Amino acid sequence: MVPLAPLPGACWTPLISLLLVCCLLPLGAQGQFSLRVEPQDMVISAGGSLLINCSTDCPHPKSITVETYLFKETVGSGLGWEAFQLSNVTGDSKVLCSGFCNGSQITGSSNITVYRFPKRVELAPLPPWQPVGENFTLRCQVEGGAPQAHLSAVLLRGEEELSRQLAVGESTEVLATVLAGRDDHGANFSCRWELDLRPQGLGLFQNSSAPRQLRTFVLPVTPPRLIVPRLLEVGTSRPVDCTLDGLFPASEAQVQLVLGDQMLNSSVSSQGDTLTATATATANTEEGAREIVCNVTLGGESRETRQNLTIYSFWGPIMNLSEPTVPEGTTVNVTCAAGTRVQVALDGVPAKGPGHLVQFQLNATEKDDRRSFFCKATLEVDGMILHRNRSIQLRVLYGPKIDPAKCPQHLMWKERRIHVLQCQARGNPDPQLLCLQKSSGFQVPVGIPFRVTLNYSGTYFCRATSSQGTQTLTVLMNIQVRKPLSVTIAMVVLTILGFVIITAALVYVFWVRKQNAIYHVNQGSSWLPLTSKQPHEALGEEPS
Repeated sequence: MVPLAPLPGACWTPLISLLLVCCLLPLGAQGQFSLRVEPQDMVISAGGSLLINCSTDCPHPKSITVETYLFKETVGSGLGWEAFQLSNVTGDSKVLCSGFCNGSQITGSSNITVYRFPKRVELAPLPPWQPVGENFTLRCQVEGGAPQAHLSAVLLRGEEELSRQLAVGESTEVLATVLAGRDDHGANFSCRWELDLRPQGLGLFQNSSAPRQLRTFVLPVTPPRLIVPRLLEVGTSRPVDCTLDGLFPASEAQVQLVLGDQMLNSSVSSQGDTLTATATATANTEEGAREIVCNVTLGGESRETRQNLTIYSFWGPIMNLSEPTVPEGTTVNVTCAAGTRVQVALDGVPAKGPGHLVQFQLNATEKDDRRSFFCKATLEVDGMILHRNRSIQLRVLYGPKIDPAKCPQHLMWKERRIHVLQCQARGNPDPQLLCLQKSSGFQVPVGIPFRVTLNYSGTYFCRATSSQGTQTLTVLMNIQVRKPLSVTIAMVVLTILGFVIITAALVYVFWVRKQNAIYHVNQGSSWLPLTSKQPHEALGEEPS
């Protein structure tokens, strides 16, 4: 015979319990008395202890004991009962109490259910970025836990339950497919196990994994709009704008603006689904074509736009006067120059060709004072014509000069009236004009209203003075005496009275003549009756 290998202790205990149940229960059923085990259908946490009581209604029981592979200790006894402490309960088992009553064996049993929490619950990592409108899978792993009939694994979005599944085996994986939306951006997903022992009177136990946050995004297929200057002069700066619409979440997108190999410092702002980046492009490099690139990155994807920029140098125009301020009669040279590829023209006179200067001479006169000379420069860059103008002003020193047409030399004014001596002098620098009375040196105001008196009569020397010399003009001022007001009134009254008398005399003479022409004396009468002529007779007409 082949000897059988000894079984481990963990295998003997359930085997013994099974034999006891199968062999002893029929014996107990032969008597009319029973043996009860309390409590019934016990639930205990793994590794815990419990107290059981074996009792019978037999009046004289003998040898009450408990059959179990668990460590047991008698903690009390009495007539018809025996209490035991069971320790280190690590697995589900059946407890069998047995005894004898009137020579017959009696038995009773109770089930022990051990519960334990899962060792680990973990939600698999989510994608760093998830495109909106595409599905992704949630995976939850739950290890351990008992009893599995009451153990579930739940997938959650916040507190919303997405999927639930009973635990199967030592390790359970729960899956759920989710369609990503904009509302899912920033949402927390987690996995939770639930051990429901409420039917056993213990309650609902649960624990959740660490939450994982999902980030969703929308990146349009259209490239960004890049607004850049076509031309940029060396040493100057211009703004550069890059805009992309339909972006979500726009505030989390990354933007890069690059000029050649130079990274531009950009200011990024977002409004709704629109992202705008603004930077300043400075032409510090040599002339030539450069490329400006705008790159927008979101969710690990990028959109890019490239545009060309031409950097150019436009030197000039530079204008020069041999002397900016010269005395009248001096010869002045005016020149205008610019860069090698620049065409210049001075007061409409062009240079021989690009890169050549243009100049001319003039003999400075009074009319050239404050004269402006204009130089126009033209440069062609990348098919565009650029213009730049400069001007310079010449100052001519001359004078002083008094214009007789603007300074009357004979004045006849009424005394005690307000008058203004209008007299002007010109020159560069501006001359000082003083008008002094020849006899007394009395100064009369020039260009300012003043009241004239008799002592203003006389000859005046109006002298204009500046650093360029002096010019004098003689002005004769004649002040007429103004008659008293009473004399004037008397003359006016006499004039009016004379006019009235003459008018009355004329009216009287006319009336008398008229009367004489109409009336005549009747010669045939001694008492001289007056008769009136007919109108036609008065006019010397023959009666009809």
